[in-house]
Amino acid sequence: MAKKLKLGNRDSIWFHENSGKVNVEYAKNVCDVAILPIGAIEQHGPHCPCGSDTFNAIGIAEKVAEKSGAMLLPSPMYGSHPYMHWGMEGTIPLKYETHIALLEDIIRGAAVAGYNKFIIISAHGQVSSTIVAVHKLGLEGYFTLASTWYDFLRDNKNVLEDYMWHADEAETSLALHLYPELVDMDLAVEGGGTPLLDSKWKIAPGEGTAPGSMYHFEGTFALLEKDDLDEGVIGNPKKATAEKGEKLVSAAVNYYAELIEEIKEKYKCGVNPLGFRNPASYAGTNNIQYDNDHDEKGRLKK
Repeated sequence: MAKKLKLGNRDSIWFHENSGKVNVEYAKNVCDVAILPIGAIEQHGPHCPCGSDTFNAIGIAEKVAEKSGAMLLPSPMYGSHPYMHWGMEGTIPLKYETHIALLEDIIRGAAVAGYNKFIIISAHGQVSSTIVAVHKLGLEGYFTLASTWYDFLRDNKNVLEDYMWHADEAETSLALHLYPELVDMDLAVEGGGTPLLDSKWKIAPGEGTAPGSMYHFEGTFALLEKDDLDEGVIGNPKKATAEKGEKLVSAAVNYYAELIEEIKEKYKCGVNPLGFRNPASYAGTNNIQYDNDHDEKGRLKK
């Protein structure tokens, strides 16, 4: 028997801290939404730890799980990286194919315990793999949403003086709020890269959209950082404060919790929003059979 349950029929918000029985019963009777925080091992200048992206994802996801009741899946420390990050000392990138497969396997495994709705919360620029993983999982019938917290928040300099880039005001503010003991602001230095095109052609992380611009990961806008950056920083971390970090985290958590609440209200425990499981993936899309919660067109029955 599991020990006395504390948090709404679970021992912990973390999947790996519960017994298998507790996780299964929680998904069946309380909440079958699972959050997967993902980050990376990546140098963050001389002042922040290499685990910053993962620590940021975990810190946000923990608060979302506490507020929403969703289960929190263990976070893989490693992530995939845009081309310009490769070769930097302190950065350990996964190949895109490796990371896509990792995300797929985690979601598939958590679904065995009864979880039917998945939210991936990323704190690192790895949409090159998360977008592919989400759509591959969709072909298999796994309802999965993936977002990067700063793009989900779209702060657009409401809290920050500058748009978010790397080891800068934004990321350092989160670090000062979530794990200040690992930050040495005495070593913080301003840095920047060499742009290949005018900034008007790309949208910065967290920036509002604008006509005639591309998302910053939609092109090879930057030189290789290992050659271009002296300190591994893009932006000014000296502008960071714990108060800014708290505001950013709080706002992101509230939006994620609101999203999860809508999912819970629309789809009760045990209901897969997509209405099918399709191990054959693309090859079997012509033979999908929807479950009893959905009609022959895949629409949720009223």
